[in-house]
Amino acid sequence: MAVNCVMFLLVLCTFNKLLVVESSEGKHQEEHGNHPNEHHSQITTAQFECFQKILKESHRKTKLTGSVCNRTWDGWLCWDETEPGITAEQNCPDYFDDFDPNEMASKVCTETGEWGRHPESNRMWTNYTNCRANTTQVKAAMTHFYLVMIGHGLSLASLLISLGIFFHFKSLSCQRITLHKNLFLSFVLNSITTVVWLTTVGNKQGHTYTDSVSCKLVMFIHLYLLSCNYFWMLCEGIYLHTLIVVAVFAEKQHLMWYYLLGWGFPLVPAAIHSIARHCYYNDRCWVSSETTLLYIIHGPILAAFVVNLFFLLNIVRVLITKLRVTHQAESSLYMRAVRATLILIPLLGIQFVLFPYKPQNPWVYEIYQYTMEILMHYQGLMVSTIFCFFNGEVQSVLRRHWNQQRMQFAEGGTKIPQILKVSVAGHEEIPMTQPATVYDINTRS
Repeated sequence: MAVNCVMFLLVLCTFNKLLVVESSEGKHQEEHGNHPNEHHSQITTAQFECFQKILKESHRKTKLTGSVCNRTWDGWLCWDETEPGITAEQNCPDYFDDFDPNEMASKVCTETGEWGRHPESNRMWTNYTNCRANTTQVKAAMTHFYLVMIGHGLSLASLLISLGIFFHFKSLSCQRITLHKNLFLSFVLNSITTVVWLTTVGNKQGHTYTDSVSCKLVMFIHLYLLSCNYFWMLCEGIYLHTLIVVAVFAEKQHLMWYYLLGWGFPLVPAAIHSIARHCYYNDRCWVSSETTLLYIIHGPILAAFVVNLFFLLNIVRVLITKLRVTHQAESSLYMRAVRATLILIPLLGIQFVLFPYKPQNPWVYEIYQYTMEILMHYQGLMVSTIFCFFNGEVQSVLRRHWNQQRMQFAEGGTKIPQILKVSVAGHEEIPMTQPATVYDINTRS
């Protein structure tokens, strides 16, 4: 008779637990979409095995000393008898794609020998929070990874097109464009090393990877080229400052010093950092950012940004002063230079000034991350867009070349003589960054 009562209770329990399973699955599907039917089959099998264990325990009539939390099925997992005051743990189920089976689910057995309840619903509750925490972080990390990769991909494409334009059209050749070429090249090389780094080392965080000399060499090159970006930006600022403030519309400048500053000087902090890292913080592939040795790299970069910002503000001051005393034609040229310098500011590492500290609020920190990634990893795209695609000279040359090709095709291949660009004397070195309609003065004889 006792056995029949037990079987009757188990049937009722099975019916109730099936409702729990359906409710749990339904809630999970509402949040994450429908899952294959095999998930339901796996849960049903696990539930049946759990009830078999409960039935065997009821036949043995064995029980731990004192009050205990009985073996139970919570809808997804089977929990063994647990002593009061103990938090039982087991691996998360692998039924769902967004559950990590390597993480642990937990269930609290209270001092009274009852399974813990949710503080809000007051229903028996199992903590599956950790099951999704890691996968959520992984998905967020992959989102940021793809955002960075897309940024460098777009930057590479736009920079290479810009370099092709600068090298192909000889009429664009001047010292200002030469500086642009070197700046673009530093961004191209930095994007390539960043992509190599992310695909070979960066995506293996949390996994085992070889601490080889090659990965440290990639890090050295990456940090060196990162410094080159900012120092070539500094070269642009020094050039404009020398051109406009020191010697207005000077004919030529010695570019050798710019090459030494843009390509040579960044080797110094990069080499010092590598030696210091090897001696004092020789972690695997030098991937850790938990070291003050990175200030060896970041310090000169911040110094270059501050100096550049000073140059730009001084240029703006001088040009505003000149606007008050010059006639309209020159004022227009000066105004274009002002706009060019102002548009440089967000490209010169202003993110280090705007975001010196990481926000504590999760939502604000998420916005902070996306903003930093756009400012840092889409710089190549912004630089090429402003200095090439929005450059009035470039637009005029491309438009003229297109018209020549169209006329040549229309006349059956007759070669059309190339029209030479004529610039206003003394004004060739003015930075051009505005739409082509602003630059009519540069193409009139």
